[in-house]
Amino acid sequence: MATSGARTRTAAASARSAELTGAEALALRTTSLLLRPHPTARPTDVAGVVEWFGAMQAQDAASGMWSLGLRLPGWTHADVQAALERREALRTWPMRGTVHLVPSQDARWMLEVTGARILAAAGPRRAILGLSLEDVDRAADVLGGALAGGVRMTRSECLGTLNAAGIDTTGQRGYHLIWYAAQRGVTCIAPHVGTEQTFTLLDEWVPDPHRPDRDEALGILALRYFRSHGPTTRKDFAGWTGLTAADAKRAIAVAGAALTTVTVDGVEAVVDPALLDAPREPVDDVHTLPGFDEYLLGYKDRSLMLDAAHKQAIIPGANGVFQSTVVRGGRVAGTWKRTLTKTKVKVAVRPLVDLDVATRARVDAALEAYAAFVGLPLAVDWATA
Repeated sequence: MATSGARTRTAAASARSAELTGAEALALRTTSLLLRPHPTARPTDVAGVVEWFGAMQAQDAASGMWSLGLRLPGWTHADVQAALERREALRTWPMRGTVHLVPSQDARWMLEVTGARILAAAGPRRAILGLSLEDVDRAADVLGGALAGGVRMTRSECLGTLNAAGIDTTGQRGYHLIWYAAQRGVTCIAPHVGTEQTFTLLDEWVPDPHRPDRDEALGILALRYFRSHGPTTRKDFAGWTGLTAADAKRAIAVAGAALTTVTVDGVEAVVDPALLDAPREPVDDVHTLPGFDEYLLGYKDRSLMLDAAHKQAIIPGANGVFQSTVVRGGRVAGTWKRTLTKTKVKVAVRPLVDLDVATRARVDAALEAYAAFVGLPLAVDWATA
């Protein structure tokens, strides 16, 4: 628990910081996202980083691995893989029907609290795919039986098991059936074996889950979201969790004094009071972030980080596939795309703003950190802005 002196300092910081400019909010937000040193948060392992965020976007496994690696300087891909094998975190579909990394012991209650609306709304999708509720429940039971006893199966093995049971997995049916089993809490995504995604039983992978009541769970969600994404709005929180506006409001109320409100350019925002002790002066730092990172995916309103003119470059065709970003001083300044070969990692960088020679050298250095993470020499190709 915080000492009374710490509480006094935080209260004083809060009192003098009720109003923030956009630039100040951006500096604090990149701190809460663990892209700068935080006054209180110093996660030193995968479990700590994932718990800090509560959930981290991870529909693309490689992006999820680098999201962890860049927040754990000096760690390698193998280090992160080993932590996931130790069950420090797991991947599943807790929110918005999208794969996230979550603390393993929290996966079940997160599915129940944030996944219920998605599960209840799945009927029209089933109808399009020609599936009934009985079909998807049977598929979940088949997978549950096949995985019992500590078995892990690849996606293709799961589909083969369903086909063998007479359940058609052609087209998008297979994905939906696998998603449904995980969304119902029967299965979860275990770490990759080689390049293949694997699945296991959630109850066997995590035999001792945390079981908060609904109000406590809502409060945990609010605390973790705003301490890792704030300052930001209740609307962003509702969008991130998929909660109703009423549940989002309730969650913040349950969190109570662990959160406080400020205004950002006149708009009310919520923040962890401890963050207000962090420096808020703009810093010209440089990061090379994966496309599916909480830096952009954690918000509905991305205007603090992304110029509207660059949206098409980051989300081509608005199809939900985000490009990896070069970030300078908290704002998107370019994109990068990597190609892994047996002997090197080739990266094509496309600036979206003018980057001088010194800044380009810093981008190269940030990419060297990524190359060290994957354990390959780096070759960078700079495109014309």
